[in-house]
Amino acid sequence: MMGMDSPLFSTLRHMMDTPEDVDKSHNAPTQTFVRDAKAMAATPADVKEYPNSYVFVIDMPGLKSGDIKVQVEDNNVLTISGERKRDEEKEGAKYVRMERRVGKFMRKFVLPENANTDSISAVCQDGVLTVTVEKLPPPQPKKPKTIEVKIA
Repeated sequence: MMGMDSPLFSTLRHMMDTPEDVDKSHNAPTQTFVRDAKAMAATPADVKEYPNSYVFVIDMPGLKSGDIKVQVEDNNVLTISGERKRDEEKEGAKYVRMERRVGKFMRKFVLPENANTDSISAVCQDGVLTVTVEKLPPPQPKKPKTIEVKIA
């Protein structure tokens, strides 16, 4: 888990620094921003490019497809999010050690211009989510237009 003293948050605080005469409360990151930054940092992904598609691979152990949301925002941002919930405790049992991550997760990817946002598929198998974004066909080169020359 990332703390507020991590390099990511240190860099964000440095980027947001303002002159001393400005109220510092306006400079602090919002709780939503901090929560989203933690969720994104804790969700590693592999991205592969193939001749006809882009493929995003994210480990999602123990999650059902209903726990995962795949969306396209602003016509070119692929967002993968969801929540891993803690198992219900059975009576008489208590955790001796808890290392598996629970809570919300999220990743956002800006898609290239040639991504076909109308052709996206997502499959979660054996704890691995694979999102495939097809590429648009390359634009056809313009053919020269022939103008008929008339005799005057």
